[in-house]
Amino acid sequence: MNMLSLQAPTPPPPRATSPARATRRWWSPLNPPQTDWTGRRVWVLGASTGIGRALAQALHARGAKVIVSARGQAALQAFVDAHPGAQARALDATDADAVAGVAADLLAEGGIDCAVYCAGHYRAQRATAFDLQDMLQHERVNYTGALHLLAAVLPGMLARGSGHISLVSSVAGYRGLPNGLAYGPTKAALINLAETLYIDLRDQGIGVSLINPGFVETPLTAQNEFEMPALISPEQAAQAILSGWHKGRFEIHFPLRFTLSVKLLAMLPFRLYQAAVRRITGL
Repeated sequence: MNMLSLQAPTPPPPRATSPARATRRWWSPLNPPQTDWTGRRVWVLGASTGIGRALAQALHARGAKVIVSARGQAALQAFVDAHPGAQARALDATDADAVAGVAADLLAEGGIDCAVYCAGHYRAQRATAFDLQDMLQHERVNYTGALHLLAAVLPGMLARGSGHISLVSSVAGYRGLPNGLAYGPTKAALINLAETLYIDLRDQGIGVSLINPGFVETPLTAQNEFEMPALISPEQAAQAILSGWHKGRFEIHFPLRFTLSVKLLAMLPFRLYQAAVRRITGL
């Protein structure tokens, strides 16, 4: 008899457990709380106006090394002039090569600790006036641009085992809304993308956060011809984002007096949901 056959099989080696997984509890913050921005390199795409600019300004005030990107060189230069130490890198987020080129430069200069996608395009549209080209422009700016950013920064963050990615979506992505035919689906896609990114990256040392604002006073919302409930300033939005990062939240939504009601509304069965939306909006 082969005596080797009497030996117990060699057990497989124990499965490695990442430090993040080993210490995580269900009540723990979903992301590492970000409490100190001093010296951290933060790249904000879509920083020429609105939430992106206000957020870049707030980060700079907290000691971050801010890199601002958008299409408008003049607006970026004005930001740099007003915020010594900040960098401006003009680009079009829909241009994959341009995003990759800037990312490569930033990685060579010292890396990227946090990348924020805040570029956005919005025009009200209903199916009774379907505009294919504008639908596609929403997709290119609001969603595909975010993919360009991910392709540019993820390899470096994965290699380093650290970093944070934040995508600015909207409560308009929760469910379908009147006038949101072009805008809403792109924001819904960002929500799904951020959730999946979090699942994939949580044990790789990379934080992921999803930002879902309500109505914020920006050049985009200035197009709306209806009264916007709980409208806040870009500066208030920036403070809400910083607070959410500080608490290690995954989804950062604000203002709560509005977004919590939208969340409750979105939980309704579609028959009740569409009836409620029609009643509220009159559309």
